Amino acid sequence: MSEVDKSFTKAKLWREEADALRAILLDSGLDEELKWGKPCYVHDGRNIAIIQRMKDFLALMFFKGALLDDPDGVLERQGPNSRSGFRVRFTSVKDVARMKKSVKALIREAVEAEKKGLKVEKPGEEFDLPKELADAFKQDPDFKAAFAALTPGRRRGYVLHFSGAKQSATRAARIEKCRDKIFDGKGFHDR
Repeated sequence: MSEVDKSFTKAKLWREEADALRAILLDSGLDEELKWGKPCYVHDGRNIAIIQRMKDFLALMFFKGALLDDPDGVLERQGPNSRSGFRVRFTSVKDVARMKKSVKALIREAVEAEKKGLKVEKPGEEFDLPKELADAFKQDPDFKAAFAALTPGRRRGYVLHFSGAKQSATRAARIEKCRDKIFDGKGFHDR
């Protein structure tokens, strides 16, 4: 039994729904691999979609979902800061059956996008820095340089974390707490 097969047989959440979805994906000519501990569907070695088992629903996340037309309105952003990965949500085997045509169309379009080499445009590096971070940069040029040396994604992650606090004191405390990680070149979620 393959590792992918084991992931389906051992699953406790959304087993029947995932099996029905798996049949659609395999029938669409995609290859199946286990990536990040989840069933991932690829075409010519390129990631197309991945099955995600959430507590309240099963999702099929398209890696470049932002590029796909969605005439049936089944794709949704994973969160407010999602840029490329969009998903289809299922809560029953009936959902999977009802959305089969839409899912197959999205798969075809995602494969075509990969064949054409399309990429999701990355937005500019422009984001509003919280005042507390700008103040910290003025007080400590080395801190500003360390922050600038981070990858764009890591900088964005910190800005989102800092900006998420409602009070100025909390934003300042978050910045102070993350200072060592920034100097070490680590992202907010890195250990």
